[in-house]
Parts: sequence; structure tokens; C-alpha cells
Amino acid sequence: MPTLMKRSVRIVYARLPKLPRRRPGVVWGLVAALLAGGTGGWLGLPEGGGGGRLSSVIAGLDLPWPGEGQAAVAAERVGDLGSAGSRRAIPIASLTKVMTAYVILKDHPLRDGQDGPAVEVDGQAAAEAHSLSESTAPVVEGQRLSQRKLLELMLLPSANNVARLLARWDAGSQTAFVAKMNTAAARLGMTDTTYTGASGIETTTVSTAADQLKLAREAMKDPALRATVALRSTVVPGRAEPVRNTNELLARPGVVGLKTGSSTPAGGNLVWAAEVPEGGKRRLVYGVVLGQRAGTSPAEGRRAALESSGRLLDALQEKLPAALGGQA
Repeated sequence: MPTLMKRSVRIVYARLPKLPRRRPGVVWGLVAALLAGGTGGWLGLPEGGGGGRLSSVIAGLDLPWPGEGQAAVAAERVGDLGSAGSRRAIPIASLTKVMTAYVILKDHPLRDGQDGPAVEVDGQAAAEAHSLSESTAPVVEGQRLSQRKLLELMLLPSANNVARLLARWDAGSQTAFVAKMNTAAARLGMTDTTYTGASGIETTTVSTAADQLKLAREAMKDPALRATVALRSTVVPGRAEPVRNTNELLARPGVVGLKTGSSTPAGGNLVWAAEVPEGGKRRLVYGVVLGQRAGTSPAEGRRAALESSGRLLDALQEKLPAALGGQA
């Protein structure tokens, strides 16, 4: 359990009667509702909401949490819908690139229709394109690609060489850029997250499902990032074959992003965002699944993360509108 959460829980128990025993995901959903006003976190209820409303929503969901790793879900204008598993910081692999994109777009915003400045591919990124030990994009030294195109290559096929290229372009070195990433994480209240690289290949980059949920909500506020993670594929100039988005959850109705991340040490990880129909409106929901089938192959971990996320999404799409009772 994160240090901040431990301190907050003691305060809650000092003031409130003991909660009845519930499933772990439900308990954390209720605790988040009680703490929201005091911690300043985004997972609180909207104005006019209350703990009673959230507890009744959660009770109507009975979400199919994965049996391993960590998971957390939330809905806009409602808040935290629960979490499950350990709250210990673990490797997150290429989920790291969501923060990389977030920082890049904070420093170099893109308006609708803008591709941004052209960035020259350096020799390091071109050499790394031939790596057999990590995911890369086929870029060539001297090639000039727009900022938007590089974001697509980083986020869709999860190109590590492009993530590091963008870091050097923005901050002069990956080390300087990582300092910006950790500053942004602290500002967002991601108290159990440490970034040590721009790509996520480092096992020392660690986070929790709860922290990645905070980042997902903020990242999806950026129109350029939101448009990018919704793409199923993109093209590399000079190459006929498109590169595909590794997030196969996009094939499901309503899914609008976000990012996969898998490695043998980290297992399969997925942050996702989807629109759930609710009457004539749509409500954006977020989910994070971490540490699926860790120690196996990246492909097996990714499949497990996609399957676990799919089950959570199916349950939310089926049960959330009724649990909310049509409330906006």
C-alpha cells in the first residue's frame, strides 16, 4: 500500500465506523470516495455526488478482476470504481510511453490539423531500428519526420528508438527528459511511480495501476494524444506496409485508446479508455491492468492483458449504465 494511502486510511478509520468486509476492489473504491475531498485526487465524486451514490454504483458492478497482477477502473464524473491486487510499484514496460507523449505535448502542443515541427532522425535512432531485442520503427538517419508522425510511431507499434529520439529532441538527452517525466509524475500525484527511461525497456521504471489511472485521465485531455492512440495503424514515409497499433482492444466497440506494454519481467500491461453508452450520451471509462503472466513471453503477457481488460470492459459496458441509473 502506498505511503500516502496508509496515512489517509488511518485518518478515515479514526473518524468513521469500521467498514463491513467486502471484496478488495470494492473496499478500495469506497476508501477512494471517502478520501477524495482530502487528498485532492481526481478520483473524487463530482459536485453534488456522495459516498452513498458511489457505493451503490460499485455494488451493482461486481467486476471480473484478474486473478494476478494489479487492476483499477474509473469513470468520468463518477470516480474510482475499484481496484484489485497488490498496490506495490512494479515494472510497466511500454506504458512508460504515455508519459513520454504527455511531456512532449506539454512542451510542444499540437493543435487540430497540425503535424508540428520536422524532427531529423539521428544516427542513434537509425542504428537502434535494427535491434532484435526491443520494439522499434524503421527510420533512417537524416530522415525528417513530423512530431505527430513520431508520436504515432512511438505509441502505435511502440517504437523504443523513437521514444528516445523524441526525448533527445525535447531535452537534449534522455537523462534530462526523464527528469521532466518524474517532475510531471509528481505534479499529477503519482507518488508510487519512478521513470528511468523514455521507452520503458528499463525494469527500473515502475508504477502502480492507481498511478497509471491518474496519468491516463490527464493524457486523454490532450486532443493530439487522444487522436493518436485511437489510430489502428499508421505509415512510415517511404515504406508501403503500414505499422499496426499493438492495442488490439481498439477492435471492440467504444474503445478509444490507450497503450499496451509488455516484457518478460513486466508481463502484460494495458491502459485503456472506452466510451460506455448511457442513454443518449457516452461516458468515458478508464482501466489499467498490470503484471499479467509476468515471467513468460511478451506476446503471452500482452494476450493476457488484453483478455483481462476485455472482461472488465464487457462488464462495465453491460452493468455501468444500469448501476448509474441514467444519472449524468
